[in-house]
Amino acid sequence: MITLKSERELERIRVAGRVVAEVLELVRSLARPGVTTAYLDKEAEKRIIECKAEPAFKGHGASGKRPPFPASLCTSVNEEVVHGIPSERVLLDGDLLSVDVGARCAGYYGDAALTVPIGNVSAGARKLLDVCREALWLGIKAVGPGRRLADVSRAVQNHVEGNGFSVVRDLVGHGVGSSLWEEPQVPNFYDRKHRDVVLRPGMVLAIEPMINAGAWQVKTLANRWTVVSRDGSPSAHFEHTVCVTRDGAEVLTVLGARKG
Repeated sequence: MITLKSERELERIRVAGRVVAEVLELVRSLARPGVTTAYLDKEAEKRIIECKAEPAFKGHGASGKRPPFPASLCTSVNEEVVHGIPSERVLLDGDLLSVDVGARCAGYYGDAALTVPIGNVSAGARKLLDVCREALWLGIKAVGPGRRLADVSRAVQNHVEGNGFSVVRDLVGHGVGSSLWEEPQVPNFYDRKHRDVVLRPGMVLAIEPMINAGAWQVKTLANRWTVVSRDGSPSAHFEHTVCVTRDGAEVLTVLGARKG
């Protein structure tokens, strides 16, 4: 069921979203060659708690198929698409680091991600990163009352594939609210089999392009969390939590309100 959020609920999501934005900026400032992903996770969790919020990912997602996620950040390096687990892995010059973070405040969630170049990256890696970021903002610009979810999917897919990259098909964005993952699913590609809905004010969506430099196919590692590109090509990931408004969209995972 898709829920329309009240202004009171939206304000709580904004608070969580500002925490997420602050943590992502902190991680961006700390991510450099020689730093471990475990260190980034420790500093991110510390900041979330200082903001009187809770890490949304830590302990999340336990099921019969996989253990609970063990960290506050998802840190995915190079061919890792999403759900990378922080460790003593040292970041190297030329790496691409995708960082995903969620925070819970007063019972509501914010969720966002970005990909950070570590040191000096190749021109191809830089283009991958830039195209993914641009695709996110084109998806956000496609949001508005009376428009359709498929408009968002097409905007992302057309930009990514038009620049020679592929859109991951096995993973999608999602609704956000009092649960981290809510309806509707938000695909980054158009398929008539997907449920399409008319966007209405009060809907909150996590729009999150995940793209590969090579083919779109992915696989999950033995830890049952980390998803990697099947062909080993590098990946990028950008995400914002966005609310449909009466005249467009509001990005909720920024330090100040931003219209789409």
